[in-house]
Amino acid sequence: MDFMLCSVTGLQNKENKTQIKNALNKLEGVNEVGVNIKTGTVQVKYNEPATPEAIKSCIENTGFKIAYE
Repeated sequence: MDFMLCSVTGLQNKENKTQIKNALNKLEGVNEVGVNIKTGTVQVKYNEPATPEAIKSCIENTGFKIAYE
């Protein structure tokens, strides 16, 4: 299983957290999503066919920006 940790700008409340979790959980291969509003981070545990590019794209398509990974 692969692991990815991203710093995401714009995380402000529980609705944002739910929005990102729901979007990422729809990606095939994503096993676990953790969103920390205090630190502004999203961590994802995944297997193929999910890729880091697909995960980043999903987060950005939800309306958030990735500061760094």
